[in-house]
Formats: sequence, C-alpha cells, structure tokens
Amino acid sequence: MELRTLGRSELKVSPLCFGGNVFGWTADEAMSFSLLDAWLDAGFNFIDTADVYSRWVPGHAGGESETVIGKWLKRARKRGKVIIATKVGNDMGDGKAGLKAPYIRRAVEDSLRRLQTDCIDLYQSHKDDESTPQEETLQAFAQLIQAGKVRVIGASNFTAARLSQALEISRRLGLPRYESLQPLYNLYDRAEFERDLQPLGIEREIGVISFYALAAGFLTGKYRTPADAAKSPRGQTTVAKYLNQRGLKILAALDTLAAQTGATPAQVSIAWLLARRGITAPIVSATSIAQLNEIVAATQLKLEPEMIAALDQASFTAGAQ
Repeated sequence: MELRTLGRSELKVSPLCFGGNVFGWTADEAMSFSLLDAWLDAGFNFIDTADVYSRWVPGHAGGESETVIGKWLKRARKRGKVIIATKVGNDMGDGKAGLKAPYIRRAVEDSLRRLQTDCIDLYQSHKDDESTPQEETLQAFAQLIQAGKVRVIGASNFTAARLSQALEISRRLGLPRYESLQPLYNLYDRAEFERDLQPLGIEREIGVISFYALAAGFLTGKYRTPADAAKSPRGQTTVAKYLNQRGLKILAALDTLAAQTGATPAQVSIAWLLARRGITAPIVSATSIAQLNEIVAATQLKLEPEMIAALDQASFTAGAQ
C-alpha cells in the first residue's frame, strides 16, 4: 500500500484511518481485536482514538477505546507497524478538560498507560481552548516531544483563524507545529472545510484526517426516512439532520454512481473524499468485518472526472468549492 506523508512530519500513514470511537462501545473487545487485526492485514496502519472515547455511553468514564487498543497492542506485538493517534482536551469530568500545560502533562500519562505504549505517534488538541494561550499549549506539547512521549502534534475542530495563529506562534517561537488537522468533512458537510480550512491546509502543507467520512452512516444509504433513523441510537441523535431535500439528492447521485461502478454508496462516498485535494486520510469506522471489507475496497475505486462532477453538483451548498 502506498503510504502518505502527514503534513511535513516523519509519519507515513495509510490513505484511510480507522476511527476508534467504536472500540469498547458498539464493537466489544473481541470484535475490536478482530477489526484491528483485519485492518493491519489489509495493509492499513493508521488508527485514531481519543481519551474521551466513549464517555457518552452510560456507565463509561472515558478511556475505553484507548484501553482496548492498548490490550490489542500488547497481544498483537505489532506496535512498530501502526501509527496511533489520540487526543486531549475534551471534558473527562471532574474538571479534567482543556489545553492548559499541567493538564496536558497529566492526560498524556493516562493515555500512555491505557495504550500500553511509551510514545504516542500523533497527539492532537481535541478542540480549541480559547481560555488558554496557544503559546502555553504548544510549549507543553514541545516538552512532550522532547521527552520522547509524543512524535507529532495535530489539531482537531479548529477554525482556520485559530489554526493559522497557532502555526504562526510555532514559527515565531521555534516550537513544533500542528502537522495535521481533523475537521468535519464529507460529501454532505462541505462548506466550512472548503471555504477556509482546505486552502490553509494546502498552502501550509497540513495533513488532513477528516472525520465523519460517511456522515454518521447517512452516506451508506441505510437511512432514507425518519423511521430508518429511529432504528439506531446514532440515527436518532445524528443522522436526522441529513434527512432533507439536499441529503436525499446526494443519496440519489450515490445510487446512480453505485449502479454504474458496481460499488456501494459508501464506497463511492469514500472514493470522492480520497480524490479531494488536500485530504490525507479520511477517518472511517466499522463494527463488523463485512463493513471493514467494504471500506477497504473503496480505496480501489477510482471515480471518473464526470462522476466527481456529478457528486459535486448534487452536494453543492453555499461556501463549497
């Protein structure tokens, strides 16, 4: 598999990243191990998680996903074959949140312990913390890199203005910079990324690992009515916003191209993302081997220019390129 360079860093990552939010949640430990084994066997090496996964589940405290990955790393003994990305900053309860230096120093130790590793390949600010000077956050990350606990840093859910500011601070102070950005981006959610973040990422050579590649499952085509959405927790909470005239127009275009190519709507959606300029590795998730195999096959689907144009037109919204 041809690996891609993440930003200007030394990290070489597969063209898709496995989203670990499902580990220990909708995929139990045994299934998570099977999925991770299959991911590596298919030639992929990039896995993304966060300390807060999956605190939203009743009875969970956060750290469940990292713990599952850590157990798998210990069992598989393939640490050198994977790029592990995790995040810090989202609310873990009891005041544990944000990007202040003392908290980052504590949080990284917790993540390292759960992951059962001595170094995190990509450590990301999960969301912006405007109450903390970016200089403080970046200096804390620099200390972790110097100590060998982190290799590369990234940002998630940052605006273009704040990311640009952070890049300038790193340049001015000689600090490590954010080499990656993790924004919301898919065939439906286009405008915010394409308007400001995509041009900045291309100009500054920032790797982009976009999340919600399939719009929480909507772009698979399995949610077409409110009744469909009501069948799953994710459908009820997230997918409903996509069930509108524009969303259904996108599904119709996906159906047409799926029929033309012999692929599935999900594979066409991922292929569209892989063809976008400035995208390094979209984040995808699976809770079964069948789903994973479908996702893996999407990397072999090459859309013709007229197919991409048809999807662009169907998904057009003000602010998108």
